[in-house]
Amino acid sequence: MGELNKRVATLHQLLHQYNYEYHVQDHPSVPDAEYDQLLAELIHIEEKHPELRTADSPTVRVGGQAQSTFNKVQHDTPMLSLGNAFNEEDLRRFDQRVREAVGAVTYMCELKIDGLAVSLKYVNGRFVQGLTRGDGTIGEDITENLKTIYAIPLTLKSPISFEVRGEAFMPRSSFLHLNEMKKKNEEQPFANPRNAAAGSLRQLDSKLAAARKLDIFLYSINDFTELEATSQSEALDELDALGFKTNQERREVTSIDGVLDYIAYWTEHREKLPYDIDGIVIKVNDIDHQDEMGFTQKSPRWAIAYKFPAEEVVSTLQNIELSIGRTGVVTPTAVLEPVRVAGTTVSRASLHNEDLIHDKDIRIGDSVVVKKAGDIIPEVVRVVIERRPKGTKTYHMPTHCPSCNHELVRIEGEVALRCINPKCQAQLVEGLIHFVSRQAMNIDGLGTKIIEQLYEHELIRDVADIFYLTQEDLLPLERMGEKKVQNLLSAIEASKQRSLEHLLFGLGIRHLGVKASQVLAEKYETMERLLAVTEEELVTIHDVGEKLAQSFVTYMANKDIRALLDKLTAQGVNMTFTGQKLSQVEGHPDFQGKTIVLTGKLQQMTRSEASQWLKQQGAKVTNSVTRSTDLVIVGVDAGSKLVKAETLGTPIWNEQDFIDKQSEMSEV
Repeated sequence: MGELNKRVATLHQLLHQYNYEYHVQDHPSVPDAEYDQLLAELIHIEEKHPELRTADSPTVRVGGQAQSTFNKVQHDTPMLSLGNAFNEEDLRRFDQRVREAVGAVTYMCELKIDGLAVSLKYVNGRFVQGLTRGDGTIGEDITENLKTIYAIPLTLKSPISFEVRGEAFMPRSSFLHLNEMKKKNEEQPFANPRNAAAGSLRQLDSKLAAARKLDIFLYSINDFTELEATSQSEALDELDALGFKTNQERREVTSIDGVLDYIAYWTEHREKLPYDIDGIVIKVNDIDHQDEMGFTQKSPRWAIAYKFPAEEVVSTLQNIELSIGRTGVVTPTAVLEPVRVAGTTVSRASLHNEDLIHDKDIRIGDSVVVKKAGDIIPEVVRVVIERRPKGTKTYHMPTHCPSCNHELVRIEGEVALRCINPKCQAQLVEGLIHFVSRQAMNIDGLGTKIIEQLYEHELIRDVADIFYLTQEDLLPLERMGEKKVQNLLSAIEASKQRSLEHLLFGLGIRHLGVKASQVLAEKYETMERLLAVTEEELVTIHDVGEKLAQSFVTYMANKDIRALLDKLTAQGVNMTFTGQKLSQVEGHPDFQGKTIVLTGKLQQMTRSEASQWLKQQGAKVTNSVTRSTDLVIVGVDAGSKLVKAETLGTPIWNEQDFIDKQSEMSEV
């Protein structure tokens, strides 16, 4: 075994060296084939002699055993967020505060990588633990997934013990490849590289994380005790010397004007980078000055993050299409000449409602300014009137539903037009899609395209029909092989056991959200008892108002609904509460005890649904932004609350951030 031990040690040394040259220095000294051959040899040895496999073996890069969950771990020191600056005025105010506190300084300017913040702990030079930021106090242990990132050294060039922090990200090339594979597999592609990186690092199977080809830049050191650095620039140089990968586009400047020059350069050139950035981080360079300025409760006083303004481009509005939601709301969508905005190609943007179209005087054929709200959701900002073609006409919404031709109505107090025909095909299809969604019956594999096919082939007309589908029904459909059909039928069968609250939510009863569904299912326990409930009873329940009480009782009294429930029961769909009681739910640590404000219009859920979900996680949802507010979640057209949050430096999420977090939590 002596010779074998020596060979393993040699392979470790060579593979670590070649990995560092390729992934950190970007200067490989051997061909890929030679690296692959050595790695294959090491894997072969470890398979025959598992006792020779160490925690820092190069083979951990390919992933190991799948985990069942991620452990929650408290950070040794909190991972604070940075205050934000959005313009030159904000930056000059920051500079003034710095100079008033410590006098003249130099600043270190660094690219703000658009990824996932992580913390890496080393003991005697060996990587022992990696955590997500989490809520800043408690993160999730994703050590095995982080080991699959080749730019993270498993063993340092010096046996020191400390903690470093950085941003894990997905390069654009990896992102494009991943989404191409998802499209081939008929899976939902990721919206952007940041979401893809976060989702990859939260894969329970590290082999899947390894396949995503992530990267990382390290940017800070938690404890300088074992280092000689006296400034941020020296600290980054020491990280380089230890074998870490830092971003080389950093620049030390002697004034706020130098900061502004750096920002101007990268505002213009950021698209040329092989990864996404969403701003610039500015830090007081001298560590003694940093210590002197200290921290607020949420962020360091000596650093600030400049956020790039949403990119605006001009496109031609080719048409306005209308879609009908499951509640009958008619939503207009701008069909645009494809244009690249903030790193992705945009061809559609929501116009929200007729009032907005008229307020902005948007017409088919116009040249319009487009941006992504929160760098995520495309929207039409304004019309370029000077380019308006002759003969364009003011746009008017139709008087009848484009799906069923039923007359549209505008309910008093609402801005939306609505189709109130209960047999409208578009509403029925949207209702079916809602029924199978994650928070309802959670039927994996039954996506929008399959639902539409099933409806077009008259295989389903109501939600109960889903449970009557057979292999013979599904096989003739487009892209439905035997294995896919069997998986789908298994998912349908499994969904029959979902607790009553999921069925209630899936039925799409107006005003009934996730939280109220849970409350009613827990209180009444069976569908039979819910069918007999009265409005007078319901309004006495906390979280149930008059509108919901009336809507619920009217829905349950409908003879067609009674027949539908009988049809579901006949197929063995569970009609009783089997879930966890709200009184037993402690909430999620990322939201427990936090004060959160919702503002603006959410696109993928109602404000009420979002509020109910947050409360279920233990959060306190309030209406005003104060210094005690922990988080503000913004939708479209957010107003004064967003401005105040920015002024106070309160953490801000857009709707996609919120949805991503919900998805992360549901995967645990």
